[in-house]
Amino acid sequence: MDKIQEEMLAQIAGLHEVPQGAYNFRFNGEGAGRKTTEHIDIVTKTDKSGIDIIIKPGTKKESVHIPVVLSETGINEMVYNDFYIGEDADVTIVAGCGIHNSGDQKSEHDGIHSFFVGKNAKVKYVEKHYGAGDGKGERILNPQTIIVIEDGGYLEMDTVQIKGVDSTVRTTKATLKENATLIIKEKILTHGTQTAKTDFEVDMNGDNCKAHVISRSVAKDESNQIFLSKINGNSQCMGHTECDAILMDHGSVSAIPEITANHIEASLIHEAAIGKIAGEQIIKLMTLGLNEKEAEEQIVNGFLR
Repeated sequence: MDKIQEEMLAQIAGLHEVPQGAYNFRFNGEGAGRKTTEHIDIVTKTDKSGIDIIIKPGTKKESVHIPVVLSETGINEMVYNDFYIGEDADVTIVAGCGIHNSGDQKSEHDGIHSFFVGKNAKVKYVEKHYGAGDGKGERILNPQTIIVIEDGGYLEMDTVQIKGVDSTVRTTKATLKENATLIIKEKILTHGTQTAKTDFEVDMNGDNCKAHVISRSVAKDESNQIFLSKINGNSQCMGHTECDAILMDHGSVSAIPEITANHIEASLIHEAAIGKIAGEQIIKLMTLGLNEKEAEEQIVNGFLR
């Protein structure tokens, strides 16, 4: 592992050393280290690029790290990772991709993650995307997530993209069964001429299932963002989608929430708010000794926390 790869791992997964528990490292399109445990197995796919992560029923308080790093220009890859979380398990999964591109060619990582959450299982999924490098080549990330949550299952997704990704399309499709819960928290910062599109769709099929989709974003410079969120209430359920965005400079954001009730007991709410930083917020911080730029940075950091 070289210095660039070490820096990328720290940014996307908070890793400064080999983690405890199960892990699978992927660097520049190749496996770069793996560890399994008694309760968590990681198996390389034989028909396409990717891995199966198998978490045994009843596994408690264990973690899996599966970071991806591209540090060479011109790499273009697609990977398929499937997560099988057994009944009554309680685990944390830390993913993420970092692209360091110092060349003139495009570097792109596309991934399809499929989650099969067993009955009464609980999963915390953390995914962070980050780009760096002084080359002219683009840094592109297109993650797709497919989710099926069985009766009583719980999945919380915490996704962050805060720097350096030139283009991204983030697609998530989820199916919830009886008493299942899905919580999605997204944070995105774009700058320059970057583009980011988010597309969520949740089918709430089981009685008493719940879904909360929350996006917070900041669009700076000439960057553009699109937020699409669709919740289909097909049962007695509770669904909520929310988008809050801050515009700076000449950035633009489109928020398109959609809720569809196909059952008389479906309770669905959507909210969207887009605007600039309030002047009184900046003035208040400037009276505490910050200049205008520092005040804006403090507000943005707090908003995306």
